[in-house]
Amino acid sequence: MAGPSDKARFYLERSVSELNELERKKIFTKEEITSIARKRSDFEHIINARGSRPSDYTRYIEFEQNVDALRRKRIRRLGVKSTGSGQRTVFFLYNRAVRKFSGDLDLWFQYIKFAKREKAFKKLNEILTSVVRLHPTNPEIWIYAAQFFMDSQADITNARSYMQRGLRFCKNSQRLWIEYAKLETIYIGKIAGRRKILGLDVDRTEEQPEDGLGADGIALPKITAEDVNPSLGQDESVDEVALNNLASAPVLTGAIPIAVFDSAMKQFNNEPTLAEQFFDMFAEFGQLTCIHHILQHVVEHLQKASPQAVSTTVCAFQLQLFGFHPSDPSFPHALQTSLDILTTAMNESPKSKSRLSEVAIRKILLTLAEAEGIEEPALRRVLSASLRKYCRSLEDATKSSGDAIVRLAEILQEAGDASGATKLIRVTSQDWGTNERHAELQRVLLDT
Repeated sequence: MAGPSDKARFYLERSVSELNELERKKIFTKEEITSIARKRSDFEHIINARGSRPSDYTRYIEFEQNVDALRRKRIRRLGVKSTGSGQRTVFFLYNRAVRKFSGDLDLWFQYIKFAKREKAFKKLNEILTSVVRLHPTNPEIWIYAAQFFMDSQADITNARSYMQRGLRFCKNSQRLWIEYAKLETIYIGKIAGRRKILGLDVDRTEEQPEDGLGADGIALPKITAEDVNPSLGQDESVDEVALNNLASAPVLTGAIPIAVFDSAMKQFNNEPTLAEQFFDMFAEFGQLTCIHHILQHVVEHLQKASPQAVSTTVCAFQLQLFGFHPSDPSFPHALQTSLDILTTAMNESPKSKSRLSEVAIRKILLTLAEAEGIEEPALRRVLSASLRKYCRSLEDATKSSGDAIVRLAEILQEAGDASGATKLIRVTSQDWGTNERHAELQRVLLDT
C-alpha cells in the first residue's frame, strides 16, 4: 500500500505540465510557480497523512481557488489564451474530500454550493445523487435537492421524485411533509402564472383527488407528463396546448397539496399543531385562486378530527379574515365573526385564553397597519378597542402585570415588526406603564 509521501507525489505530478505552461506563458513567474508547488506539496502531505481532518481539505481548496482567481486576472490582463482549469482542480479536491469524509455533511454542502455557484448542473446532479445515497435519513438533503431542481431547473418531475423518495426514509419528519406540500403549491403558482401570461386562465370548477396511490403511498391525482411539464412541447403552440389541458386537470385546484396534507395527517395521527403549520404555510400563497379551498379543507379536517384543539380555533379565526383587506366593505362583518370564534373558544376553554389572546393581538396589529390611510375612523376605533381588550385578556390569563405584553412586544421587535411592537406598547402604556420593563421598552422604541 502506498504511503502518504507516495500519494502526495502522485497527485503533485499531475499538475506539473499545467505549472510549466503557466510559467512558459509568463502568467506566473518562476518564483511564484515554485511557491505554488511548495504549497501544494505541503497540503498533499497533510491530507494524505494519518489523522487529517476535513478542515485540511477546506484550506487546500481555498488556496486553489485563490490561485485560480489570480490566474484568471493575469490571463485577462495579458490577453493570452486561457490555460489550466481551477474549477476542475477544486472539483477533484472536493471529490477526494467527500470520499474520505463521507459522513461530514458540512463538507458535502460546501461541495454542493460550489457546484451551484459554478453552474455545473450536471456535476451537481451527480453530487446530490451520491449524498442522498449516503445520508438517506437526513431530511435537509432531500429538501435541498428538491428545491434545487424546482428553483434552478424548473423540473417538477425530479423535485417531486426527491420529495417522494425522501418520505420513504424520513416519514417522521414533519418539515419534509410541509416542504413537499409547499413545493406542490409553488408549482401551482408557476403554472397559473404561465397560463395568465398566455391568456389561458379561464373559469374552472374544482375537482377532488381521484383514487389511486402515488409511487410512495400518497394519493395523487392522475396527471400526464404533458400536464406537469409543459416544456415537453417543441414550439410555443404546443406549450399553450399543454397549459390549456391543465384547465381540466386537478393540478390547479390544489388537489395535490391537499393529498399531501391528508397523508401527513394519517402519518402523524391528526396532530393539530402540524395541521396549523400546514395552514400557515398555505396562507403564504394568498394570490392563488385555489388557496381558500385548501385552507377550508385544513380547517374542516381540524374541526372533524380535533374540534376542541386550540389550533382548530386559531385556523378557523384566520380563515374568516383570509383574503379580506380593511378597505373591503365585507371586512367588518368578517372581523366580528372571527372575534366571536375566539370569544366562544375562550369561554369554553379558559386554558386557551393566553394563546388565543396573543393570536388576536398579532392579527389586530397587522390589520391596523394595513388600515393606515383608510378613511374609516370607526373601524380603527373598533380595532383599537379590541386590541386593548385582548391585551387585558392576555394579562389576566398569564396573571402578570405587563410582563406578557412586554414579552410579546419583544418578540415582534426581534421579528422585525418594530411598528407593531411600538403600537402595542403605546396602546398598553396607560394600563401597564408603571411596569419597569414596559417603560424601558417604550423609551427604546420611541427613540428608534
